[in-house]
Amino acid sequence: MHISDISPHSDPFGQELLDLQHAAYAVEAELIGDDRIPPLHETLDALRAEPLTWLGAFDDDGGLLGAVAWEESPDEIDVNRLIVHPRAHRRGIGRALVEQVMARAAGRRVIVSTGRDNVPARSLYERLGFEARGELEVIPGLWIANYALTA
Repeated sequence: MHISDISPHSDPFGQELLDLQHAAYAVEAELIGDDRIPPLHETLDALRAEPLTWLGAFDDDGGLLGAVAWEESPDEIDVNRLIVHPRAHRRGIGRALVEQVMARAAGRRVIVSTGRDNVPARSLYERLGFEARGELEVIPGLWIANYALTA
């Protein structure tokens, strides 16, 4: 596996990234029992409109296995998306992607949110040293868990 910078603006790569995102969030929707996760229903134009920086994880044949996207400020990095292809779960891809973002944080706080009932994602963040910072009902019945990692 290798990790490199990617962009949803290149064709046909943008569609491949969107398809991966939909597949990954479909798994989360099943885990949390709710399909109202906004990236699950996002269009390619909406994905491209997001002001995100992306990294992709690729297999040796160049296939996209996973990706992470974030927004950053001088004080903080906000991990906006972590997506791993369902066929590549439990292979350390999500961990490797988050570790790359952590390395780029350069002393800044890193925050992330995930579905409250997404036990695999919550376990990943906790194993990486993120601390739970509460839960929030973002729309009626849809809860997220917030995490932070301070330098």
